[in-house]
Amino acid sequence: MIKNFQSYFLLITFHLFFISCQHENNDGEKKTIEENSDKVITITIEDNVSFQTIDNFGASDAWSIQHIGNWPDPKKQKIAQLLFSQELDENKHPLGIGLSLWRFNLGAGSAQQGSDSGIADEWRRADSFLELNGTYSWQRQSGQVWFAKAAKDYGVDQLLVFLNSPHVNFTRNKKAFSTSGQQSNLAEVNYQKFADYLSNSIKGMEKLGLTVDIVSPFNEPQWDWADGGQEGSPFWNDEITAITRIINNSFTENNIATKIDLPEAAQLNYLFEDDNKPGRGSQLNYFFDENSPGYIGNLEHLGQVISGHSYFTTSPKSKLVGERKKLKQNLQKFQNLKYWMSEYCILGDNDGEIEGNGKDLGIAPALYMAKVIHHDLSIANASAWHWWTAVSVYDYKDGLIYTDKNKEDGNFEASKMLWALGNYSRFIRPGAKRIQISTENELPEGVLVSGFNSPDNQEHILVLINPLDKAIQVQFKNDEKSLTPKSSYVTSSDKNLAPVEYGAKILLAGKSITTLIF
Repeated sequence: MIKNFQSYFLLITFHLFFISCQHENNDGEKKTIEENSDKVITITIEDNVSFQTIDNFGASDAWSIQHIGNWPDPKKQKIAQLLFSQELDENKHPLGIGLSLWRFNLGAGSAQQGSDSGIADEWRRADSFLELNGTYSWQRQSGQVWFAKAAKDYGVDQLLVFLNSPHVNFTRNKKAFSTSGQQSNLAEVNYQKFADYLSNSIKGMEKLGLTVDIVSPFNEPQWDWADGGQEGSPFWNDEITAITRIINNSFTENNIATKIDLPEAAQLNYLFEDDNKPGRGSQLNYFFDENSPGYIGNLEHLGQVISGHSYFTTSPKSKLVGERKKLKQNLQKFQNLKYWMSEYCILGDNDGEIEGNGKDLGIAPALYMAKVIHHDLSIANASAWHWWTAVSVYDYKDGLIYTDKNKEDGNFEASKMLWALGNYSRFIRPGAKRIQISTENELPEGVLVSGFNSPDNQEHILVLINPLDKAIQVQFKNDEKSLTPKSSYVTSSDKNLAPVEYGAKILLAGKSITTLIF
């Protein structure tokens, strides 16, 4: 019995010791968590080191604005305010995200063809000022014209006109999409007619009070565009060169100052490699290397910009970073050439990170969008960043604002993606310069920070992305001096670019995007 008692005593003693150790370990873990949450990360603004100058942040009017622009005035005015306004309300909340460029879809006339267009979804058929009978009607595209004028009234001073397909009057198959994808849908005999069509449309828009700063004649030329899902045409590099030269001459003859933007590559890597699209890739060298047979870098009306889309290059992280590093390296030999990220929305499954399918007004897609913006600006040195469609009617992560699929009237709601883009577009204005940011201790995995000088060099603007569940604490300095932001704006699950007052030490909320102005 004594032996059993001793065993029992030893068992109790060991159990208490185990609980004590476990308690100490739990206390230790708790202390570590507390230390981590209290740990202040010092971020240094090195404004003596600068990179690219920002040209603009933009979004497209395709395809819904052709109808939404004809909605009752109060509703379309509110949508325009959300997209374009730089004003604050009485509580100092931004009324809108202050886009600095608006993309106007010059359609191929499939809307005039109706069901004969072969495009089943009528919201993806696009109108044109050019009638099927060859005359021009400046009353067409009225909804889009209304929004373009609203953008101008709000101070959006850059208007870009883009085409997904040449007008059906000039295509081989008289459709706004390709028959097979094995050749472009624009016959060589119609190159001049296409160029003059652009000149006539630009001059006509000027009569409507709209100055077209940039025209983008080609869209994602690597894809075949043969399924009738929307307007589109493939183009080979030699065709783009030949057509662009004719457009350039047409602009000169018509005294048009509009710049030509190309090639709107379907993926970033097509700018610097052929990949699986021989004859349609390696577009940097083909168009801008003086030794290339397709060199057009010296054309009077060609903007010193090359544009590409961030689709299918955002996951996994190795591709997100790696493709942008390669683009930056390939751009370095073209000293005066800028890169514009000219179209993006969340497509595909992104290696399980996030699905494109399914509308989501919440913070998750907004954080993903912000991550892409950060890497495009900070690694690829993009000087412009454009979202795809400003207003969507689809069950997809492609809209800043979502509306009913109703041509005459309906409801609308803003997504967190609208306000996440606003963390950049509202405060980083054309002429701002990206500057170097460093940290004294490593940022937690996934936390991102980028910095910019205002165009007048009077302010530092920093955007911080915290995708973690927990808050992190940060502080800032410049020239060894501690900095306190004069204003701060947060987008999170419960805030939409909301003003927040901070001191020198800032607790960044979990799952948030924060803009700080010093």
